[in-house]
Amino acid sequence: MQKIILIDDDLNIITSLEMVLKSAGFATESFTDGLKAIEYISNNSAEIILLDIKMPRIDGFEVFTRIRKFTNIPIIFLTSKDSEMDELIGFRIGADDYIRKPFSHKLLVERIKSILRRSIKKIQKMETNTISLSHLSMDKPSMLCKWKNNLIELTSTEFSILVSLVSRPGTIRTRDDLINEAFSETLSKEDRVIDSHIKRIRKKFLAVDPQFDLIKTIYGVGYKIK
Repeated sequence: MQKIILIDDDLNIITSLEMVLKSAGFATESFTDGLKAIEYISNNSAEIILLDIKMPRIDGFEVFTRIRKFTNIPIIFLTSKDSEMDELIGFRIGADDYIRKPFSHKLLVERIKSILRRSIKKIQKMETNTISLSHLSMDKPSMLCKWKNNLIELTSTEFSILVSLVSRPGTIRTRDDLINEAFSETLSKEDRVIDSHIKRIRKKFLAVDPQFDLIKTIYGVGYKIK
């Protein structure tokens, strides 16, 4: 069940929101104190935060700033203020949405669902564009490759070959498979160009980690990731 964190010093608002959100199928965790909320969020996960601006001890803007130091959970500001400046500040510091009290409960639920859909798409896109395996991390759009936080400078062909291998860990990739995925033109099946590229890839990784052995040779067939 998706969890929503409520942060508001008004218990009536908290109680009302808990009822609405639970009836919409969400779990809730509520706080009337911003500092206690920050402590909880630093140790627990949630899908979205509803945050009031005007609160004692520290206001919503400060709570937002502190939360953003360790998580990118979507945050919607809730406030009874009608100042346009507060709304502008909220968006400028990175709020995902801003709703003024009093507000329609149905509208709030729909806005929450909309933000959650965007968050899911964003996560899916990130997962599609990034690869993480063992100590290896690869970012496809930037062609950035790291091993144990060390930057490995690969050519576009080397990067494509490694992506092909890492995308299917444990699966043997023949030389033809790698040629078809890493090169735009068709090469002869007898061409051993892949072997040369694998050799250079290994050399670059071994330069930063002498124990590197992620790529295994399957003699007479091709290669696979352990």
